[in-house]
Amino acid sequence: MPGDPVLTSGTADGKTVPSLIPSGPLKSITPGQVGGFRIAQTEPPRELWDRIRRGFAMPDLQSELVTDREQWYSSRPDYIQRMTERSSKYLFHIVEELERRQMPTELALLPFIESAFNPQAVSSAKAAGMWQFMPATGKYFDLKQNVFRDDRRDVLASTRAALDYLQKLHGMFGDWHLALAAYNWGEGSVGRAIARNQKAGLGTGYMDLNMPAETRLYVPKLQAVKNIVANPIGFRTELPLIENHPYFQQVQITRDIDVSLAARLADVKLEDFKALNPSAHRPVILAAGTPQILLPWNNATVFQRNFDAYSQGQYASWTAWTAPSTLSTAEAARRTGMSETDLRAVNNIPPRMLIKAGSTLLVPRSAKMDEDVKLQVADNAQVSLAPEIVTRKTNVKARKNETVASIAKRYGLSAANVAEWNGVSASSAFKMGHQVVVYLPIKARAAVRASGPRNSVAAVKRSPSKTIVKSKRR
Repeated sequence: MPGDPVLTSGTADGKTVPSLIPSGPLKSITPGQVGGFRIAQTEPPRELWDRIRRGFAMPDLQSELVTDREQWYSSRPDYIQRMTERSSKYLFHIVEELERRQMPTELALLPFIESAFNPQAVSSAKAAGMWQFMPATGKYFDLKQNVFRDDRRDVLASTRAALDYLQKLHGMFGDWHLALAAYNWGEGSVGRAIARNQKAGLGTGYMDLNMPAETRLYVPKLQAVKNIVANPIGFRTELPLIENHPYFQQVQITRDIDVSLAARLADVKLEDFKALNPSAHRPVILAAGTPQILLPWNNATVFQRNFDAYSQGQYASWTAWTAPSTLSTAEAARRTGMSETDLRAVNNIPPRMLIKAGSTLLVPRSAKMDEDVKLQVADNAQVSLAPEIVTRKTNVKARKNETVASIAKRYGLSAANVAEWNGVSASSAFKMGHQVVVYLPIKARAAVRASGPRNSVAAVKRSPSKTIVKSKRR
């Protein structure tokens, strides 16, 4: 409505939706033609389940597997209750998008099969979100995955991507059941299964193909849920009331803001805020990368009013810091004013790992870093780690005409380090047989020891200041 702090999203693909109202003057029909026309319902659905039923457009699948799944779901009323109550936050938006694209509304039930409508769900294969996107497929459909957010979990972005993908698959196979099989199994796998059946002179429908058990059950599961939604009384199932009304609004944010503060300003429980904004998996939302948040319908104006009136300091207590060079976690912690333990915990850095140059870390916001994070960082922030190489002090004998530079080259070290360890200049030469001090990774040190008795080795305690990082393996 005018005045609402809502950003109305445009069409996801920029395509216009054909009008359902015929153009031109009205034409009379004969009594014999009446049965050939579809009668439009003039009264809008009172609740969302009815609206979904009206949009069913996929052919029904008849199979013993469907009956089996119907019995499985209907015998678990608590499970259905949890799933459907969870779905109440998201279903209206999904149905709106399906109708706008003129797609079957059965597809609004697909997250029941994929994730039980849990936007935080992660599979053993690393598929994430309500629509269960794999990392590579998510990137193909422009779902950002970085340090600060994972759009595979985002309600709007993942729904847009899932429907784009389903439309693409339906265009490829011309059949919704095959499109769903491809969504689960992969378009290449379904295409090859069809080709095998064609070569053998067999049918190429969903039930004709040889496919994994999970994919074989995929459409029957959806059909079973569809049947229960179509006739809950027949399955002794009670569906919670979901009003035919938007659950959430999009609200613009102009500053980086802590997740906890955003929930407080909106007067929303933290778990409810996270349920609507599940892509924000860190304690801060960066306005450059996530310029809108979702809030329950009646809380949007509350947030806007409280945000404008907020006067208790900065909105965000966290920010992004990019490592200028490859650093140990101890050094990165010192530079950002954190303890090493806290830096590891906040950024999920395991022990004995180095932070590579260009990595972006979540750190406390301070007076030195009071600007909001830029778009380039908010959209592309990643953390790259490298194993910390353990070194030991080693003495090697100088060969004939040996120099600092030749020893450094032989062991893949820097000449400056070799010079420093031996108290000489980088241009110095050594007499033949001179004991030269170098610090080598343990594996390289073992190789030096095995090369012959002429090399004496002296091991000392590892010194963090003497850790050497090599960019290439020898």
